[in-house]
This record gives sequence, C-alpha cells and structure tokens, in this order.
Amino acid sequence: MRRPASVNVRLCILFAMLSLLGCATPVAPVVHSEAVGRPVSVYVARRKWHIDVGFAAADLDPSLQPVKGEFASAKYLFFGFGDRRYLLTKSKTAPLLLRALWPGPALLLVTAIKDPPDFAFGSSQVVRLELNADQTRALQSFIRASMPDSPLKPLAAGPYPDSAYYPALQAYSALHTCNTWAAEALRAGGQRVRARGVIFAGQLWQQLTRLRHQLQGGLVPS
Repeated sequence: MRRPASVNVRLCILFAMLSLLGCATPVAPVVHSEAVGRPVSVYVARRKWHIDVGFAAADLDPSLQPVKGEFASAKYLFFGFGDRRYLLTKSKTAPLLLRALWPGPALLLVTAIKDPPDFAFGSSQVVRLELNADQTRALQSFIRASMPDSPLKPLAAGPYPDSAYYPALQAYSALHTCNTWAAEALRAGGQRVRARGVIFAGQLWQQLTRLRHQLQGGLVPS
C-alpha cells in the first residue's frame, strides 16, 4: 500500500531532523578557571652550592605580602633555606660547620633584587620555569608553610643588601639541606623533580637543566 505523498514528505523531514541531532556536537560550556590564566615565571637561581627559588614581586601570593612589604622597592624576591646556627654566627669555624650536619633549627633567607634574575645571578645560573595559577599557588603555599604563622617578621638582617633571615619551621641537617628544601618546593608546585636524596646543588641543577631542555619554555605539566 502506497503512502500519501504528504506522509512521505513529513517522514523525510523527520528523518533529516533526527540525523542532524545525532551528528551535532554539543557545544561545551566555557569554564573560567584561575588555572587557565597567564603563566607565572618561577626563577631557580644557583649560588654555587646553594639554590634559591624566586618570583616577581607582583606575582606573590597574598599570604606572602608581609614579606613583600619589607622590601617595597623590590622587583623580585628569592627564597632559600639554611642552617640557623651556621648562618647567624659570624665566625664560620670547622666545628660549627660539622654541627650543621646534625638536625637543628633553620632559617629562610629572603633576598630582594631590582634587576632581572638573569642579570643579577648570570644567565647560566638561572632556570626559568612557567607555572599555571594552581601550581604557583601550591609552590608559594609551601614557602609560606615553611614559616611560622605569625608574626611574619625578619629575625635578622641577611648577608646581602636587601636581604633578611626569617625563622623556618623545618629542621636543617645533612639529609635535609637548602637544596632538598628547594626541590621540595618545586615538587609542591607540580614540577617533575626528585627531592628525596637531593643534598647538593648539582643534583637538583642537573634535573632542572634537563627539565628546561624538555619543556623548551612551555608549561610544566602537573
């Protein structure tokens, strides 16, 4: 039995509409996330046997604003870890150096600079990595958690112009050195570096150099 032409037309239209619905790709809603913002640079600077982690002052988390306030004219702030007994003693004797190998109180050294890090430390002594907002927040939260809740005030003047020592909560030892702390900070920020067993600057620096070559200036995956 033949269908009326009008019925065939309606069936064709219905089939075409269903086909379009089946092939259409739904448009995903736009999600505005802080993690999808501009990348933030973290600068890792090597000072011979010691490694610091730094940011542009404008990129510091609000929790670190009291530190930024101590260095109002700074363009960049760098954070490093060290043994309190050794750093606060003017006479750096061999027995004191040996004492630093045993677990003891530590300090964070904050150094403010006005020039770009490549100029201040030398381009061969700086590795720049790009972090997203979540990674930046996590790394800076690690730094802030390394310091007492309050008051966030310098304990003593640092060894460089525009530098200061702050109390640190972690202990310093032969197995948890300034370079171990720097590696832990970078791992907290989602960077693919190993912290366990890192004692010397060269151990971390090799990882960072390899990572920089792999990324070639791109975003570091979490």
